Amino acid sequence: MSMSNGSAHWAGGLKDGKGAMKPAHAPEAPFSLSTRFEGQPGSNPEELIGAALSGCFSMALTGALERAGLKPTSVRTSAAVQLEKQPAGFAITTIALTTEAVVPGADPAQFQTIAEETKKGCPVSKALAGVEITLQARLGA
Repeated sequence: MSMSNGSAHWAGGLKDGKGAMKPAHAPEAPFSLSTRFEGQPGSNPEELIGAALSGCFSMALTGALERAGLKPTSVRTSAAVQLEKQPAGFAITTIALTTEAVVPGADPAQFQTIAEETKKGCPVSKALAGVEITLQARLGA
């Protein structure tokens, strides 16, 4: 099986520092306290979690639809990752997945069932089992 790698570095203090997260085979994503909590340009760890879940789910849904005899032509997925301050510190509390798939000839009920099963079974969803993941799945034209 495959091994994937990522890394990060941080320089400076929490408030005045900055860093970058680096997937092994993709560009660096710069981040800082202000990009994470104040809406400044840049990235944050939660965005990368959302991107990872969106990518994993999209691939897994495509495979599940094909195993059901369907031929998806596109799957677009986004993930809204909610970070909240709690008494014990910050925590990711929910992730809202939204996906739209173009699947000629798909039955809407069958599509919903396959999408829900995919949400439970994709590897990144399993890794995030401690977080509530919701799903809105729709067929597109």
